[in-house]
Amino acid sequence: MFTKFFLTIFIFTVSLLAFIVAGYFVLSSFVWHANDLLYLLLSPVRNNPIPFILITWMIGIVCIFMYFWRKTLKYIDQIVEASRLLASDNNEYIRLPAELKQVEDRMNNTKQDSIRNAKLAKEAEQRKNDLLVYLAHDLKTPLTSVIGYLTLLRDEQQISEELRGKYLSISLDKAERLEDLINEFFEITRFNLTQLSPEMSHIHLTRMLQQITFEFNPLLAEKNLTCQLEIEDNLEISCDVNKMERVFDNLIRNAINYSYENSAIIIRSHQDQNHLHLHFINKGPVIPKDKLERIFEQFYRLDTSRGTKSGGAGLGLAIAKEIVELHGGTISAQSENETVEFIVTLPLTP
Repeated sequence: MFTKFFLTIFIFTVSLLAFIVAGYFVLSSFVWHANDLLYLLLSPVRNNPIPFILITWMIGIVCIFMYFWRKTLKYIDQIVEASRLLASDNNEYIRLPAELKQVEDRMNNTKQDSIRNAKLAKEAEQRKNDLLVYLAHDLKTPLTSVIGYLTLLRDEQQISEELRGKYLSISLDKAERLEDLINEFFEITRFNLTQLSPEMSHIHLTRMLQQITFEFNPLLAEKNLTCQLEIEDNLEISCDVNKMERVFDNLIRNAINYSYENSAIIIRSHQDQNHLHLHFINKGPVIPKDKLERIFEQFYRLDTSRGTKSGGAGLGLAIAKEIVELHGGTISAQSENETVEFIVTLPLTP
């Protein structure tokens, strides 16, 4: 705007000087009569050039200033009107004159950011509501069982020691199930409500996986499973140790829960120039494509029965995905020929 204003003044000044020079030339080139109209118009240029130039220049400057002032006020009105659209939740783009293209772009970017933030806030609120619904639903069954068995133990005075021990064992299992669910809900809530940053450190990944798989030996033995590590002996990577342990724990636990008995779980690795790829492979029922696409959603479970021993709250893989993406990596799943495979890809240089 200022550039055009000063450019217009410059052009006007040059044009005025050109008019004066032309007036001198015309008056000097011809013989004029005193009553000639053109002579009357041009004679002030010759007789009083300085006052004529100053007065004409000042009048021109005032006219130019008023023109740009009115134009600026018009732009301000358009910007004020456009600013009202910033609060709207529609996707209609703000349109301004070409001279205000930069302002238009910024306002549109601000509006899109506002719409996106409102959408994220709505999704966060929905996730919170879902969390409460799932919390109430998932905690109700084991809690009801615990209350039922404890009430029975309190009211039945003549119950045998064997039956008493059985009921206590069931109550303990249900209480431990409650604890696992509560811990899982706390974990996903922590990931949803806080901005986490990984505490990176350089680790010996091979040893970490060896230790984690060793800790799963009791669960592996229950289904007569084996866990085979087909990875390099000295595989190292930078990551947040605690968070990455949670990822591997979830993936191995998931593989155990959904493996056929008497089969093997294979953990395999390979590297390319910039990434490490870890494959967690188990033999189990094929996961349909529609379920495979949703497997990393919060609260989604392949086994829709909420009372199964292996059925958690459906948060383990969602947490694993958040952690992997927090490290700048990706996680995916594929299933065919009674084989389920999860692939974790991590950058070698974080």
